[in-house]
Amino acid sequence: MTKDLAEFARAKNVKYFMISYTDLFGGQRAKLVPAQAIADMQKDGAGFAGFATWLDLTPAHPDMLAVPDPASVIQLPWKREVAWVAANCIMDDKSVDQAPRNTLKRVIEEAARDGMHVKTGIEAEFFLISPDGSAISDQYDTASKPCYDQQAVMRRYDVIAEICDHMLELGWGPYQNDHEDANGQFEMNWTFDHALATADKHSFFKFMVKSIAEKHGLRATFMPKPFQGLTGNGCHAHISVWDETGKTNVFADNSEELGLSAKGKNFLGGIMKHASALAAITNPTVNSYKRINAPRTISGATWAPNTVTWTGNNRTHMVRVPGPGRFELRLPDGAANPYLLQAAIIAAGLDGIRSKADPGKRYDIDMYQFGHTVTDAPKLPLNLLDALREFDNDKSLKAALGEEFSSAYLKLKQQEWNSYASHFTQWERDHTLDV
Repeated sequence: MTKDLAEFARAKNVKYFMISYTDLFGGQRAKLVPAQAIADMQKDGAGFAGFATWLDLTPAHPDMLAVPDPASVIQLPWKREVAWVAANCIMDDKSVDQAPRNTLKRVIEEAARDGMHVKTGIEAEFFLISPDGSAISDQYDTASKPCYDQQAVMRRYDVIAEICDHMLELGWGPYQNDHEDANGQFEMNWTFDHALATADKHSFFKFMVKSIAEKHGLRATFMPKPFQGLTGNGCHAHISVWDETGKTNVFADNSEELGLSAKGKNFLGGIMKHASALAAITNPTVNSYKRINAPRTISGATWAPNTVTWTGNNRTHMVRVPGPGRFELRLPDGAANPYLLQAAIIAAGLDGIRSKADPGKRYDIDMYQFGHTVTDAPKLPLNLLDALREFDNDKSLKAALGEEFSSAYLKLKQQEWNSYASHFTQWERDHTLDV
């Protein structure tokens, strides 16, 4: 594990470091720092005007310093003279509690005090589209059921293989890549890890995919629902909890239903209990709700939930338990902030364990066909405003994530909703011009 960034630069012939942090809206912000200056930056941090990004700060606030975490450093495989390093934000010698990576670290430390170490894997779906964003990039990718399309994935071999080669080089353990359920859509999977490491990799993955796509004259988007009628971009999370040694999965118990231990069911109970409020973070944009509340797509299914239910190995529910010792949360989408996604999952699950939350009835029906028969499970929010209201009303989840973070997030996201609500659309003209 790297501890000295200056030494890392000398060993790897790195000329520049991208000191990077992620703001509340998932925007990745960075300063490009020459290697000769990195020792001072590692000690004191790189200065940013926090108000200039999506944080609840003003122009009058002092410099926000992004202090690089050397354990996260990654040499860019496609531009080896540059290294990326995630940073923790401080101001006036204090942690900026609303900063997403700081929020995640705080929640991880809280779980560790209870002897729990959360490991996660994510499935980050994306589209390869035209540079102007108007269409998918492959004119021949037109099948009504394009999932796993052999020809389509090979037509984008150069892009997908280059990204996978880089993950192999970085030691992430990538193990499969495929064309997903929408035309122009792909998914790439790598091995699960501790929650902070997964969040850093997720953040870097988005940067890497966009960079390699641009290198090939394309554009990559993780937007939840970029095209009407096509399946949206999910970001499914696979979750397990391990003991202090990191070797024993405390969610695994083959004597229990589906191989999920009592503690695992309580963690799941926390996810179910807080699901509607979680949506404000796992599905953080106006567009997110075009994915989880979508009508049937061209392929025949949205592959996204709209009701708070759980099941065994059945992809039509919000949570599925595909095998012993873990479960998959299918709610998050491509817009989810890599750090806040992990923080919200841990906070909800930790509350579930402490309160011994019951996940409720298990359903094994096809929710897309028979979901209307489920009358005792909450529906997920219909839009971002509803989700924000659910989050604001969830006092325990807000407290677990931190009052400073929760207040800042709600304030800025409410402003975003207000901007959307005041936007005049063509739909209004088409439907009300002649009333």
